[in-house]
Amino acid sequence: MDNFIVETSARHIHVTKEHLAILFGEGYELTKKKDLSQPGQFACNERVDIIGAKKTLANVSILGPERSVTQVELSLTDARSIGVTAPVRESGDIAGSGSCIIRGPKGEVEIKEGVIAAKRHIHMDPASAEKFGCKDKETVKVKLDTDGRSLIFDDVVVRVSSSYALAMHIDTDESNAAGCSGEVFGTIVK
Repeated sequence: MDNFIVETSARHIHVTKEHLAILFGEGYELTKKKDLSQPGQFACNERVDIIGAKKTLANVSILGPERSVTQVELSLTDARSIGVTAPVRESGDIAGSGSCIIRGPKGEVEIKEGVIAAKRHIHMDPASAEKFGCKDKETVKVKLDTDGRSLIFDDVVVRVSSSYALAMHIDTDESNAAGCSGEVFGTIVK
């Protein structure tokens, strides 16, 4: 049976160059902490606070490189706990999504939209998509075999691009529900 790595994507933020300058100072450049599984993507040393109506999430990681729009990705539990709306969306689909204040060491930015709970998804390169019989934007079911909490996730979006590496991403709520620990692998079930 063919399977693939399932990674837990914890709360994080993507920022624009303009917002980075407000949060960290004019001319500031992101510094790489570690590479992520997707080519060219990296976790940064820089962290910010996400401020909602109820409370603040401190020290939220920034992922690089800079983006064309600022986007905050939280679990639904995170969003509820700080009092922000975070509709379940694919990355980049922020129209009408939640708002928050982002605080860095040099300043704050209020975004009117951009807070989402990322829809679970599988990144696939074209060869992997062909191997698994999947098409871009198709939704599939994925089974995770974990110790005592195995489950099948429905509504998993397949995203195909030659710039992707094969990996499924779920948020911390989903990871906890499945009892994920260490390396976890998923299998598409039809």
